[in-house]
Amino acid sequence: MKAKVADIQGELSKRQITALRTREDILDVATQEFSEKGLAGARIDEIAEKTHTSKRMIYYHFGSKDELYRAVLERAYSRIRDGEQAAHFEDMPPEQALRAIIGHNFDYHFDHPEFVRLVMSENVNKGEHITQIPGMRERNRTVIEALGAILRKGVEQGVFRDGIDPIDLHMTISALSFYNVSNRYTFLQNFGVDFSTPVSRARRRVQIIDCVMGWVRKD
Repeated sequence: MKAKVADIQGELSKRQITALRTREDILDVATQEFSEKGLAGARIDEIAEKTHTSKRMIYYHFGSKDELYRAVLERAYSRIRDGEQAAHFEDMPPEQALRAIIGHNFDYHFDHPEFVRLVMSENVNKGEHITQIPGMRERNRTVIEALGAILRKGVEQGVFRDGIDPIDLHMTISALSFYNVSNRYTFLQNFGVDFSTPVSRARRRVQIIDCVMGWVRKD
């Protein structure tokens, strides 16, 4: 997002650029607050203090605490989808493409634990807010469309078996990637395995890719 801010600087006034940067700073801090404390626990006063702004400024940009939370959710989902679209995985050979998209999904979850916590928080809220974000369902369809294209190409080339639903595939990839972040601390305490170490991360990444590839490959 900051790169996008830089890209459009020539088209905006200094005041508009400042407002845009302020909005992004608020979203950055709000992301951490909401991901760590949830919607109920996060406080606008603390977000204002950490962004060196005011409650009035936050409400000016977002209208309410709930709308700020929805803006945080929207940006979090947009970032993972934007990264997938920018990579054009569906243009690669099917096996390479699927390996790449699984690895990307795993890496994004691992590198953005705040995203995992936001998703968990929104599930605690029973999806109340994500349904109020315009275009969210359509935006998230892009990964299903990409996986569908990869699967079709793989079936046509005789490397993937037929009949796999791209939604089922996405669910499996996401679940396997999600677990390494959502259960990191409980798994460490129960089994002594630290998912956050480079060795553990690399091993688990390979395991997940191999697991999914083994499911979709044609016998």
